[in-house]
Amino acid sequence: MSQTATYHTTVRWTGEHWGHLVMGNGPEMKFSAPPDAHGHAGVFTPEDAFVAAANTCVMMMFIWATERFKLKLLSYECCTEGTKLIEIDRTEIFTRLHFRPVIRIAAAGEPRTIIEARTRRALQAAQKYSLVANSVKSEIVIEPEIIIED
Repeated sequence: MSQTATYHTTVRWTGEHWGHLVMGNGPEMKFSAPPDAHGHAGVFTPEDAFVAAANTCVMMMFIWATERFKLKLLSYECCTEGTKLIEIDRTEIFTRLHFRPVIRIAAAGEPRTIIEARTRRALQAAQKYSLVANSVKSEIVIEPEIIIED
């Protein structure tokens, strides 16, 4: 039987091109659009959040997979680049997420070729089971509450 889980965030406009984000798990931060979209440099942006969500989710699934594949993970660091296409009418879409993980695994007395093959399978499993990576083309539902004040 399928299950569901619900996650919440709250955003509040704080003036100009600034907002404040409260995540359901506790963290809070200010955010803006990126400078190329009339926002501010040096702060969290929705584009950062999108790329970070995919990167962090794949990493967490990779950790899960290394445990299942009995790999001794020594370190994992991944730089992920999101490529955004900006159309002439200013509509935008991420067209590519390019992950560049650097992974250190202990051989633990096994042949290196076997460990490398298991690590590659663990990466494939991480991508397959990543909630965020699997949701990139998900339906968007917007249910606003609109308050008009004089």
